[in-house]
Amino acid sequence: MLKRHWLVAAAMIAAVAAFAAFKFGRQDKPQYFTTKADRGDIRQVVEATGTINAVITVQVGSQVSGTISHLFADFNSRVKRGQVVAQIDPALFEGAVLQAKGDLANAKANVVSAKANLEKARATAVQTKADYERAVGLTKEAVMSQQQLDLAKANSDSAIAAVSAADAQVTQAGAQVEQKQAALTVAQTNLDYTTIHAPIDGTVIARNVDVGQTVAASLQAPTLFTIAQDLTKMQVYASTDESDVGMIKNGQVVTFKVDAFPRDTFTGRVSQIRMNATTVQNVVTYNTVIDFANPDLKLFPGMTAYITIPVASTKNVVRVPNGALRYKPDLSAEQIRALYQRYGLAEQASAPVASEAAGGDVSGKQTRVHAPGQAGGGNDSGQTRTPLLDVAVLWKLHPDSTLEPVKIRTGITDHTVTEVAEILKGELKEGDELVTGSMAARKTSGPGTGAPRR
Repeated sequence: MLKRHWLVAAAMIAAVAAFAAFKFGRQDKPQYFTTKADRGDIRQVVEATGTINAVITVQVGSQVSGTISHLFADFNSRVKRGQVVAQIDPALFEGAVLQAKGDLANAKANVVSAKANLEKARATAVQTKADYERAVGLTKEAVMSQQQLDLAKANSDSAIAAVSAADAQVTQAGAQVEQKQAALTVAQTNLDYTTIHAPIDGTVIARNVDVGQTVAASLQAPTLFTIAQDLTKMQVYASTDESDVGMIKNGQVVTFKVDAFPRDTFTGRVSQIRMNATTVQNVVTYNTVIDFANPDLKLFPGMTAYITIPVASTKNVVRVPNGALRYKPDLSAEQIRALYQRYGLAEQASAPVASEAAGGDVSGKQTRVHAPGQAGGGNDSGQTRTPLLDVAVLWKLHPDSTLEPVKIRTGITDHTVTEVAEILKGELKEGDELVTGSMAARKTSGPGTGAPRR
């Protein structure tokens, strides 16, 4: 019995040792996460968020201060140019007009009085001149003394000066008439401003006042209404990142969605890329203006639009996941160099592979080149593509869990998959397993030391 117990114990120990050896030996091999290369279409787009606005929006304000006595338009009201939309209480301005009219009448009466005084002064001047001439003759005949002659001359000169003064008073009275006329015009204009007219044909999209509210126009004109001219033709103001504006051109067709109609897709066209940059927390954006038709008036000003601007597309090409382009194997520099030399990537082997093993650029460089036959952004099949391409290295997984580097030139991307524009070294076809991440079982944390490489 004792011997049997020893045999059972020895068998159990051997089984545990074999299981441990199998388990730890299995953990020495990394576990790879792969995705297959496939064939399909790729559509590269620029996505942005914008706000829907009317093409022309006018804020209707008040030139004068006062109390709103009547409103003749409300939200969503259709108005015509010149139509009365609001009335400010005109009582004070009517009083100012009456006062200006009274001042004008008084000034005109002063003109009449001044002209009468001028005629009187002219008659007096004629009389004194005649007296002076008679005094000259009598003085020569020694009938009048020299003193009387001097007095007659002084009276004549004084009458002539009085004529000039009366003439100046007539001119002054005429100027006062013009001044009072201008004051009347100002008062009448202010009275006319108490009636608010619509400046354009359109739709009232905002009303900012109510009856009885006092508006003060001392510093700036208060906004009473906001009128959109034509809501059947609208625009989207989209904020596009500075890295994307180079791919957007005037005339490009744009699609966008709104939250109010999640199942509908609306179409517009880029009309302008404004050069006025906006910087928020070191993020630079530019306004892209998109014109679109709104015949059914389904879209309202102020709605948020989620815009998609297609900038490149290609059909029926080999596609690889972007995770495979970012993957770097968790191998030593010598192992990576040996793989490069084995599969003919001599220039890659001469690159600084030590940095690659540490998670650097696998290709050793990011080279931008012009793809053959793609100058101008197109090819013979009518596909549109971006002319600048990158060189990258993929890691293909063989059935025996060995890795093979494949050097490619990438094309356009939709940020999920990328086009294989050209295979520079190695072989790649549909269905090949491409490594997108790896995990070593012995290691539990840290990028490239146990966690999946993504």
